[in-house]
Amino acid sequence: MGEWIQSLDKMVENAIHLKQIRKSGLQFGDLIVITTRNSVYSICVLDDNLYQVSGGWFDRKGLSPMKLPITGCTWGGSVIKMDIVAACGLCLEFGNRVVTSPIRKMCVIPCSSLS
Repeated sequence: MGEWIQSLDKMVENAIHLKQIRKSGLQFGDLIVITTRNSVYSICVLDDNLYQVSGGWFDRKGLSPMKLPITGCTWGGSVIKMDIVAACGLCLEFGNRVVTSPIRKMCVIPCSSLS
């Protein structure tokens, strides 16, 4: 049990050094493009923790675009960082429990630059 707690502590400590997109830094209309190992997702910010998502799993299932919350990002297990939308190396978890492959690239296009 002690080793597991030390591993968890190390993950939390290293999380502040990750390149990440924080939920608190996003505004209505911002567009996020995320490239994972297997897919590309486009995510539009709608409201407080509500997003319109297209691409990847949603396209393959014929569900794009879908409106849903983003739970946060995981290291591939059950530990989740809930204050971020994306971080390189982590897996994005959507509100419908779909989890992506690890994120390779990400960018935010502010809504102000879209007009």
